[in-house]
Amino acid sequence: MYPRKHNHNLLRDLGVIFLSILIAIILAKTGVLSDLLLKANGSLLITAFIAGVFFVSVFTAAPATVVLIEIVQGHSPFLVALIASLGALAGDFLIFRFIEDSFAKDLSDYINHSKLKRISLIFKVTPIRWFLAGIGAMIVASPLPDDFGLVLMGIAKLRASIFIPLFLVLNFIGILTIGLVMK
Repeated sequence: MYPRKHNHNLLRDLGVIFLSILIAIILAKTGVLSDLLLKANGSLLITAFIAGVFFVSVFTAAPATVVLIEIVQGHSPFLVALIASLGALAGDFLIFRFIEDSFAKDLSDYINHSKLKRISLIFKVTPIRWFLAGIGAMIVASPLPDDFGLVLMGIAKLRASIFIPLFLVLNFIGILTIGLVMK
């Protein structure tokens, strides 16, 4: 039987994810996020960084992308991509730490204590972990939101020493691609 403590943690984690999604949807649908980012247009550093933070989530990527496209119209796409990729790294790192430290561990505990234990053995095989990390990296490098790529990286148990430079470069490529196409 699955331990009650871990069951509570998994429910808490799912609740936090649900609440985060709900807040992100409200911010995106009401236009508050776009307005906030566009009103900070006096500072390229602040606006691009904040847009980068919001660029990584599927629920806030659209308004953040609109803001990044608008910023690129008046600035170098390389400079905007560099600043926004630092923000995206910060957003990705927060999500990744949550996924790796809490959600992935609780999910793993649940799987290990249920009838799905055999499935968990697949993710311990090094080539499978590298394959998942590679797929996750491709998702992060694309202009698509990073959420699913982060989940794959969390499952692959990517170390922070690899995560930070890798995600900085991958986010830079994704944001630069948007900037160059829309310039």
